[in-house]
Amino acid sequence: MTFSWHNRRVIVTGGKGFLGHHVMEALKRRNPEAVFPLDVHDCDLRDAEAIRKLLRETRPNLVIHLAAKVGGIGANMEHPAEFFYDNLMMGVQLVHECWKAGVEKTVLLGTVCAYPKFTPVPFKEDDIWNGYPEETNAPYGLAKKMLLVQSQAYRQQYGYNSIFLLPVNLYGPHDHFHPSVSHVIPALIKKCVDAKQANAPYIEAWGDGSPTREFLFARDGAEGILLAAETYNESEPVNIGSAFEISIKDLTETIARLTGFQGEIRWDTSKPNGQPRRKLDVSRAEQKFGFRSTTTFEDGLRETIAWYLAHHDKAD
Repeated sequence: MTFSWHNRRVIVTGGKGFLGHHVMEALKRRNPEAVFPLDVHDCDLRDAEAIRKLLRETRPNLVIHLAAKVGGIGANMEHPAEFFYDNLMMGVQLVHECWKAGVEKTVLLGTVCAYPKFTPVPFKEDDIWNGYPEETNAPYGLAKKMLLVQSQAYRQQYGYNSIFLLPVNLYGPHDHFHPSVSHVIPALIKKCVDAKQANAPYIEAWGDGSPTREFLFARDGAEGILLAAETYNESEPVNIGSAFEISIKDLTETIARLTGFQGEIRWDTSKPNGQPRRKLDVSRAEQKFGFRSTTTFEDGLRETIAWYLAHHDKAD
């Protein structure tokens, strides 16, 4: 049967957050029957009864689970128990209650942090169990990876249709720029903008700049998620990425150039580097549901910086 959004009632957990904003914009273009974007004030997903009440009231056909407790290396190191418990309990209970309530399909988001610390590059989905994640964010990565186990187990035993996507690091407008929760791109944008405005002679960056990362513009990521929601109905995990890899050193220098910061970049090598390399094999997403990213990295950075400058107070 051809997928139609027009008779779909859709819950988007985390729908008022960073990625949720872009997913909601993409959903508006598809015009489903009803969309329910949630944040923690709407429903505490750690509470099974709250989930049951939500499903009774909204009667969704599709649930897209974006909600997560997230942060950079510092936040993961300071709150490993919270990152494990909150992410595990939100996802596991949501899938179980969706199955019990007869929701047609659930889209689950994992994380690139679920991959082993030393994974052959580019990361292939079949390598996800071949080692332990990088230590600084292992509790978060493992909690998310348990949703893959659940997705496959529920399909095997109950025939339940859930899918598991592995997005690479996302960036873009509406990202989180506060230092306590920001990832590397918004953190560096804020540092460079603040330093330029204060005429500071230098900024400090964590580690030595040698690790590499792949980044995906959030608007592209939202399109990938909805393409998978429309046409992908298997429990094998699927990477969602851009296939563009850049070192943290080159990333920092690029952001400094695009923000106009001309001071020194000092590397604090007492801080951890994190995983040495991250780059995904994105061929499965193209084969299974035709997804390819379309935004170049520099264009995405320029748009993100412009949004931050226009929304400085709100973003901070």
